[in-house]
Amino acid sequence: MTEKEYKDKLTPDQYHILREKGTERPFTGEYNTHYDKGIYSCAACDKELFKSDQKFDSGCGWPSFDDEIEGAIERKRDTAHGMIRTEIMCSNCGSHLGHVFNDGPSSTGIRHCVNSLSLGFKEEE
Repeated sequence: MTEKEYKDKLTPDQYHILREKGTERPFTGEYNTHYDKGIYSCAACDKELFKSDQKFDSGCGWPSFDDEIEGAIERKRDTAHGMIRTEIMCSNCGSHLGHVFNDGPSSTGIRHCVNSLSLGFKEEE
């Protein structure tokens, strides 16, 4: 898709997060405390990213996942704002999702910290 097509599809806040690498305020996102069964997808292109059984409450204020659907996420070193972090992006369209940290509680040791506005959700049937 072109950037114009993304702007037409997404809300201004979604566009800022997904295409301009923005961040939503903690504890404000629709999926922070959402625990229905289903699949979380990229809000920009609908690629499936996370399963609901990969989600956990990290207390950080953003949806957190201890794993991803294989091949769904790309990683990139992020040195913005004077920090060294690992950005996570949709492997299909390159949209910014959030960051990944090595402090997860499960056997993966991973916490994908994701902006709610970067996600869509399909309930399990």
